[in-house]
Amino acid sequence: MKACLVVCALFGAAALAGCASETVINTDDAAPPPAVSTTAAPPVFSTAHLVNAADYALEVDGRKGYYFSTPSGRWRCAILPRDRAGCQQANGTSAIGVTGAPTEVPDPTGGTAVPNALVLGQDTDAYFAALTEPDFAQSEAVVLPFGKVLAVAGFRCNVQEQSGVSCVRELTGRGFTFSAEGYTQHYTDVP
Repeated sequence: MKACLVVCALFGAAALAGCASETVINTDDAAPPPAVSTTAAPPVFSTAHLVNAADYALEVDGRKGYYFSTPSGRWRCAILPRDRAGCQQANGTSAIGVTGAPTEVPDPTGGTAVPNALVLGQDTDAYFAALTEPDFAQSEAVVLPFGKVLAVAGFRCNVQEQSGVSCVRELTGRGFTFSAEGYTQHYTDVP
């Protein structure tokens, strides 16, 4: 029986060796090398410290938004789904009052005005704007406690005692952090 298995194995190996060719001829066009992506992967954010977004939902002028106030009551902010996130002074129409902010920005009429909001669009860097309406400042806004994160519709915002208010577009990683003492165009995550 063993001899039969050995003989069969030898014949099988010889048959396979006879089918092999030392030269490979390929008549297909050479495939281009795979494209190398230069797009950075979106940042990964923690799910720790999240609040229930439904607690911050308000319907304003027929549109749902997620509005919050800082613990001090000085700033009111919102995440407006599929559009933008931003903040204004609590009364909504006065100057933004952030050290280092521009003194004038383009207004909707083509002139210039004093900025009253810090805005982060879906595909833009954060910018100061002169809004004619208090888009982000709603008196019914719920306080977002220090160290908590409101994340909804691809944006997330938090409030920290040391750095102030910070918002980011999760897909792009673009964001801002600000307080009355200054601002940066970077998101500051809750530790």
